[in-house]
Amino acid sequence: MIKLKYVAAGAAALALLASSAMAADKTKVLRIQSVLPSTADEVVMLKEFGNDVAALTNGSLTIEVLPAGAVVGPRDIMDAVDAGLVEGGFAWTHYWGGKHVAANLFGAPIAGAGVGLDNIAFLSWFQYGGGKELYDRLWDEMGVNVKGFMLQPVGPEALGWFPKPIRSMDDFRQMRFRAPPGMVGAAYAEIGVPAVAMGGGDILPALEKGTIDAAEWCCPKPDSVFGFQKVLKHYYLQGLHQVVVNADMYVNRDFYNSLSDLEKKALEVAANASLSKSMSYRIYENGKALKDLTDNHGVILEDTPADYFTEYMAAAKKSLEKAAAENKFFAEVWQSQKDFADTVVPFWAGAQTSNAGLGRAHAETLKK
Repeated sequence: MIKLKYVAAGAAALALLASSAMAADKTKVLRIQSVLPSTADEVVMLKEFGNDVAALTNGSLTIEVLPAGAVVGPRDIMDAVDAGLVEGGFAWTHYWGGKHVAANLFGAPIAGAGVGLDNIAFLSWFQYGGGKELYDRLWDEMGVNVKGFMLQPVGPEALGWFPKPIRSMDDFRQMRFRAPPGMVGAAYAEIGVPAVAMGGGDILPALEKGTIDAAEWCCPKPDSVFGFQKVLKHYYLQGLHQVVVNADMYVNRDFYNSLSDLEKKALEVAANASLSKSMSYRIYENGKALKDLTDNHGVILEDTPADYFTEYMAAAKKSLEKAAAENKFFAEVWQSQKDFADTVVPFWAGAQTSNAGLGRAHAETLKK
């Protein structure tokens, strides 16, 4: 009887091991190479997305986030995913504006694509105004074997950091200014700002050496991590260049097609959750960082000169109109955003004006 008990226990253990081995064999790993280091806020949120996917699939699909440069250079990620060298990639959609100009309208629609879309209105357009259907077409228009997932429509981004107050665009034009590449940076050049594109990690050394005078990167939390407050103290929050900045994930379509229906649905559900969670995370983290910057690092919040808004908006619209005239798909996406804005912006801008006034009134009480 005792021997039988041991035999039964051993058989059960072997069965459990076999079951575990079979489960391990069925586990799929989606490796995602990021354009950012593992400490970046975007990667923190990406890993949370991965945890959601693993939970929703009971571990049959797991996500491994690889830091920048793990397999290929940041600018080669899309090609690597397209070729299947790595299963997935993570960047901002407008990184791929050189492959298709319409990527700018999904990753960083300049000046809210000229019609006042903030990140919440943009998300509404994406989910309910036809944006997702156009986004799904982008990859075929780009000619890559990729399935895209929008994850992090954050924003707005700050105008930037300056060595002294700027009271007008004439003051701004005296500054060698780090600006984003592509359509956003080109608009700065259009209005006479000497714009220089460079990676986030290169900005502080360039400021310290005097290669540039002023800079933008993102918003209080990421900016403070890069340490711009060590060199510059005048910080301007209000800008038009990147009212919305969307980070997304690209999955090799052959890998995506190999997934079960449940795993595909898990990616969709986790991505939808990430759209909301990323905005919530950023608001809180940026709020804490801004308080630390002003309380502990001598940073002074300034108001953006009024002529910046009129000049930059005019340059943005000129850039948008040129791209629409040259590319049919760009024109289709932009028209969709404009049609949506005609319906939504009058309501949303009015509501936000009231909310902004309430918020600023509270902020003023904190100064007393």
